[in-house]
Amino acid sequence: MCGIAGYSLGRGGGSDSIWLDNALNALSHRGPDDNGVFEDGEEGIGIAHTRLSILDLSHLGHQPMLSDDGRVALVFNGEIYNFRELRVELEARGHCFRSDSDTEVVLELYLSYKKKGATDSSAIRALLRRLQGIFAFALWDGDYKSLLLARDAFGVKPLYIQHGEKSLRFASEIGAFHSAGLTLDKDALERYLTYLWCPGAGTPAVEIRKLGPGEAMRIVEGFVHEQFTWYRLPLFSRTASKKIPMSEGQAIRGVESHLRQSVKQQMVADVPVGAFLSGGLDSSSLVAFAREENPNIHCFTIEAEGLNTEGETEDLPYARRVAKHLNVPLEVVRIEASRMADDLPGMVAQLGEPLADPAPLNVLYISRLAREHGIKVLLSGAGGDDLFTGYRRHRALMGEALWSWLPQPARAGLEQISRRLNKRHPFQRRLAKLFSGATLDGDTKLVHYLRWADRRDLQQLYTPDFRFALSNDCSQDPMIEFLSCLPKKITRLERLLALEQRFFLTDHNLNYTDKMSMAVGVEVRVPFLDLKLVDFAAQIPDNFKQRGREGKWVLKKTMEPYLPHDVIYRPKTGFGAPLRHWMQHDLKVLTGDLLSEKALKRRGLFDPKAVHRMISDNLSGRIDASY
Repeated sequence: MCGIAGYSLGRGGGSDSIWLDNALNALSHRGPDDNGVFEDGEEGIGIAHTRLSILDLSHLGHQPMLSDDGRVALVFNGEIYNFRELRVELEARGHCFRSDSDTEVVLELYLSYKKKGATDSSAIRALLRRLQGIFAFALWDGDYKSLLLARDAFGVKPLYIQHGEKSLRFASEIGAFHSAGLTLDKDALERYLTYLWCPGAGTPAVEIRKLGPGEAMRIVEGFVHEQFTWYRLPLFSRTASKKIPMSEGQAIRGVESHLRQSVKQQMVADVPVGAFLSGGLDSSSLVAFAREENPNIHCFTIEAEGLNTEGETEDLPYARRVAKHLNVPLEVVRIEASRMADDLPGMVAQLGEPLADPAPLNVLYISRLAREHGIKVLLSGAGGDDLFTGYRRHRALMGEALWSWLPQPARAGLEQISRRLNKRHPFQRRLAKLFSGATLDGDTKLVHYLRWADRRDLQQLYTPDFRFALSNDCSQDPMIEFLSCLPKKITRLERLLALEQRFFLTDHNLNYTDKMSMAVGVEVRVPFLDLKLVDFAAQIPDNFKQRGREGKWVLKKTMEPYLPHDVIYRPKTGFGAPLRHWMQHDLKVLTGDLLSEKALKRRGLFDPKAVHRMISDNLSGRIDASY
């Protein structure tokens, strides 16, 4: 795991060494073990790398890594779990290796395709599909004068692109780019406000875009020559007739086999591997299989003192129960609520974009504790809910049949009633969320499940100039466009899961997990997103995933022989940070400063009177606007 950055200015464009050095410094936390730079001023190309040594800890794993003739240079961020199998295959074809790193395998695999003259987009797609792992990389080929950028199937590893007039720069984090001269992306800002994160390619700056998950890009002379998709979710290639009939037993055995194999494969490292252990089903399942490879796998969790103010079930007792049941060591980081509130500004700075969720702090604290114990790699349960269900919205979706048959006027009445419920009360707040989109249908209704604010409410907060600057595109457009390309006959639950896998998982959960863990030099791996497991999960019938009120049914049944019953069937919780309480107490002064009339007028984005009315309504419980 590492940080990468680089530029393409085109032949005769010279070099941009100062920017590259600054970017390297900005990314140093991602790779404290080593760094390196490759530049060719004649071709206007430069790539840089900061290294967190996980495989082949010697100097032979140094990057940028060059081909023997120096014509191809690679900077790589990630892990390739099947690199040893690929290496054996390449050695049989006559390729020689100097190191034991997966980076050199990627380089030699590209050279094997190049030797056959297969470097067009179809060949690159085939090459990338052979890589089982998580990655973002940049490969310069001096013979073709082209720079290839690529990102893994689910976007576990980030890659940002800055487009200039006759130049292109890329980096693992937004903080590596100059902030001077950037233009605020107001459409992206509305998406952040609507969903608490930004679905799609947008960032706070118009000039900076995200390379999408499962995408690659070829740059020639500082310009994007082509951009293409090399991976699509399995649902895209399925028609209704293609779904394989599956019994309960087959589903359970398949999940067990694929998850065990994924965990085993992702335990490969030349440094100790640990695991997050919240005491929830996903992280506990990974630890249960990981201990088969390492009986003493180090596990980490958090005790958040004073955080649970909304009646959520506490995680720590369950984490301890799992650790005792599996006989694995468990380290606990203890954090007070007031300290977390103080750390929020630093969290925003590290993320580089406004993700309105305090959960990234949880990742930061646990990753820091792991690093203090000499652990550079952690297994995470991210993705379990997105493959097998588990969120409240999945239960709500399946419950639509109880009321969606009502005529439009009746559903409109439910929606109006929901707006008047007391948002301070957790049950009433969830009921209001359930019926807030009662009049919607089809894919628009599915997207609404991810929404936190309606456009009509947000529009009232904007200044006239901000409203005028917004395009006609709605914040939901990237997701609606994505859903429109799915086969029509797949179920609504499958469509919602696909939406989460493409956007909520990539642009939110995986995004903050990478940023906060790499802030302290820790790599996070996600066994639930092994592509063979993803393919199998897509074949599992809906009623094996969400069975009535029971989410994640098939995974729960899979883990019954391995975990205590009360852990498997415990109530679902998120990270219970008391943000609503903070807004009234710990963050009140900061909020007053950032949202003062003077500050709001200076920015020119939001109407001060409307903002202060929102704050007042939030304090009274008339609306739920803390996030």
